Amino acid sequence: MAKKCSLLMLAFVLYLIHCRSTIAQVQNNISAIDLEALHQIKNTLIDIRTTTSLHFFSSWDFDSGDPCLSFAGVTCSSSEQPRRVESLVLGTGLSDSPGLAGTLSPFIANLTELSQLVLFAGIVTGTIPSQLGSLRKLRVLSLTNNHLTGTIPASIFALPDLHTVDFSHNYLSGTIPPTISASTQLKVLLLADNKISGQLPRGFPQQLLHLDFSQNNISSMLPPRMPASLRYLSASQNRMWGPLNCLESIPELVYLDLSMNNFSGGLPTSLFQPKLTSMLLQRNNLSGGLPPLSPYPYGPGSIIDLSHNFLTGEITGVLVGVESLFLNNNQLTGTVPKEYFGSLSAGKTKTLYLQHNYITGFQTAAGSSWPPWDSVAVCLSYNCMEVPVVVGKMACPSSIGEQISRPAYQCSAFHNRNTTSKEKEDYIN
Repeated sequence: MAKKCSLLMLAFVLYLIHCRSTIAQVQNNISAIDLEALHQIKNTLIDIRTTTSLHFFSSWDFDSGDPCLSFAGVTCSSSEQPRRVESLVLGTGLSDSPGLAGTLSPFIANLTELSQLVLFAGIVTGTIPSQLGSLRKLRVLSLTNNHLTGTIPASIFALPDLHTVDFSHNYLSGTIPPTISASTQLKVLLLADNKISGQLPRGFPQQLLHLDFSQNNISSMLPPRMPASLRYLSASQNRMWGPLNCLESIPELVYLDLSMNNFSGGLPTSLFQPKLTSMLLQRNNLSGGLPPLSPYPYGPGSIIDLSHNFLTGEITGVLVGVESLFLNNNQLTGTVPKEYFGSLSAGKTKTLYLQHNYITGFQTAAGSSWPPWDSVAVCLSYNCMEVPVVVGKMACPSSIGEQISRPAYQCSAFHNRNTTSKEKEDYIN
């Protein structure tokens, strides 16, 4: 019996030696520096525990697993020995996952072959480690939808291959580092919904395609020369001011949102071009009139919102065919060209808001009638005209007690004021 127990004990010891040898052999496949960095990363981050979602770190078993084969979010080089971590994605990114908590370890910077670092939505706090500026091969840096604080490390914009930076939806403060202008490969910069303030850098990378710093506290003019390559620009809900002349140098722009700021001056004629199918400039201090250009072939999904400004003059035909058009709450006058009625009838324009102006009429095609009220959203209330019964206030935002048309004295006073101003201008000229 004693001999049998001794044999069993020997077999168990040999098994432990074999297991340790196997683990050592597996973990020798990955760089010791990278392995230690992964240890430190796990030590500073934790899963937010729930009973319904998968736990991200459940696969990070340093006692028996191969980090390059079994660790969730870890991708290693295939040929280099020992293998190096090339991509690190922290969190599952699944809709039912609450994400991770904790802080980002500066040991991430020891993963010197890293080309992609992604942190999915969670409640990770603390600052962005400045040491990330030493990751010379980093191309994608996405740390969105967490509770990160502090400033944006200026060192990251010196990385030679950096393509995408997404720090949106955090609590970052300070300014956008001026070093960004020296970034040679950056194409996407997302900083929306933070607490960034102060002035914008004097320039952005000239190869930038996508720029979003909306929902911050930036008080600045736009740089005098914006990247000509830009296709998407959003700076809404800041405290920005000044004219929009710098936008004339962006011929490839497809999406523009500068709403809810204090921009002033006229509308650059160059904004009215076929590629720019989303132009959101509402709630600013823009003045002047619409350019007297021929209509462009705006298509489905196009939206232009110039509402809540100080635009004057008559409505020109430049915006005929826009699917959703908002010109309400301005100081527009005259009659609406019949081409807008034709666009409504043809089903090209589905939303047309012109309320709260000084419009005196809406031209319709001879022998035609308004499209059914349930097929379009048209609001013409509070103008200097009799609103057609078929549209009435059916699509207008509710305003209790508001008259359908402006009181006559307001229309008369506005007309007389503008006539006097015009006569003075003609006399001076």
